[in-house]
Amino acid sequence: MPPAIDRARIQALLADLPQAEAALAAPAVAGDRRRYAEALRRHAALRRLEAAAREWFALEEAEASARALLEDAELGGMAREEVARAEAARPAAERRLLAALLPEDPLDAREAMVEIRAGTGGEEAALFAADLFRMYARWAEAEGFAVGVVDASPTELGGYKEIVFSVSGGGRPYGRLRFESGGHRVQRVPATEAQGRIHTSAATVIVLPAADEEDALEIPEGELRFDIFCAGGHGGQGVNTTYSAVRVTHLPTGLTAQCQDERSQHRNKEKALAVLKARLLDARRREAEAAAGATRLTLRGSGDRSQRIRTYNFPQNRLTDHRIGLTLYALDRVMEGGLGPVLDQLEAFDLAQRLQAATGD
Repeated sequence: MPPAIDRARIQALLADLPQAEAALAAPAVAGDRRRYAEALRRHAALRRLEAAAREWFALEEAEASARALLEDAELGGMAREEVARAEAARPAAERRLLAALLPEDPLDAREAMVEIRAGTGGEEAALFAADLFRMYARWAEAEGFAVGVVDASPTELGGYKEIVFSVSGGGRPYGRLRFESGGHRVQRVPATEAQGRIHTSAATVIVLPAADEEDALEIPEGELRFDIFCAGGHGGQGVNTTYSAVRVTHLPTGLTAQCQDERSQHRNKEKALAVLKARLLDARRREAEAAAGATRLTLRGSGDRSQRIRTYNFPQNRLTDHRIGLTLYALDRVMEGGLGPVLDQLEAFDLAQRLQAATGD
């Protein structure tokens, strides 16, 4: 049972909206990147709450007015239709309002760093990793996000042993993709299979929020080692004749990142550092949660990389997300970038779990 809508609480929260708008225009806030980002998030959250509350209360008033006319001889029929429309619209409006009342994770709006690594299955696993990359790239393009390849280890048949890329743009790049972390399994007849037998292969996806100035993550130069090497292309062919590829290692932790996508050594260094910072922040968050004994009751931020989260069965055109019991017989559309319905249901499940945790039900 969802919690009751508290009109007084909502009105009290919305009373802060003028103050939130004023904060955005304050010179002291505008000149401080961290304070401005925080003020912008607060203002956006209140605006979302305002829109959701307006929709909910309008439905509530329309239904009450219609119910008052149910016994009217002339208007009763129209009133019943209006009540039915309001009742049908109420659940979705209620979810939007309750979601707007929950605190938003500031990481959701950040750029996402996505890593796909081929697992068991040899060349077929590498081809599956490439298929996953194309799926995410097509989905991102349809959503208006930009995709930038940071590093890739291609195979001769067009697969990837590993590929790292960023997803950026307005909206919630990390928020939309955060539940993709985990093991992805594929069942299909590989292109290299002469007998037509179905094989099972796997790939691992890791989604991290990009580091931001708000994190104040300063890494002493003495903790970093940079290795420069010549970039390689498909089948080991040279992309260029200059040593522009960069690998950076964080010596205290052993975490590494590399980039060979750009011809500029400086740009490759920047991109490799961005990935390394995202990995360092992820490691620190996990350590802090473990030390605090944090219990994750939702999908949000779980990202257990050893967990098999999804199966892609090509012969049956079936996609199964094992975490929420979702089965879709539309795998062909999903692989062409139609990932939205899957992400929507994951977010809806996460919202339900967060509401349950917040209300103690």
